[in-house]
Amino acid sequence: MAGLLDPDPGVGPGVTPGVIPGVTLDGVFGALADPTRRELLNTLLQQGPASATTLAGPLPISRQAVVKHLQVLEGARLAQPARQGREVRWTAQPAPLVDAAEWLVAAGSAWERRLERLRSAVGRTPE
Repeated sequence: MAGLLDPDPGVGPGVTPGVIPGVTLDGVFGALADPTRRELLNTLLQQGPASATTLAGPLPISRQAVVKHLQVLEGARLAQPARQGREVRWTAQPAPLVDAAEWLVAAGSAWERRLERLRSAVGRTPE
């Protein structure tokens, strides 16, 4: 018999939906852990492709720091650089966010089921 707090199979650390080869949830969540990277990704998603120089404009950090943040996003497959002449323009790649959102929904559902089993075991109903 499964315990009340036993993890559901398929939901846990290191379990990745895996529809995008080379993308891990750890990489995506690690890249999104930094507020500057989230801001850069949001800017790319809302405004489209941009150079590091353009992206650095409103930020209190250097262009070189922006490039390093963009490289982390690239490693998580959340941004992709493309050279256009002498300029490198970065484009958001939102597909890994879908995998992360699906994992969060599955994890949330798993915890709801666990909490419901716990409530049932102690004879309480949700308020």
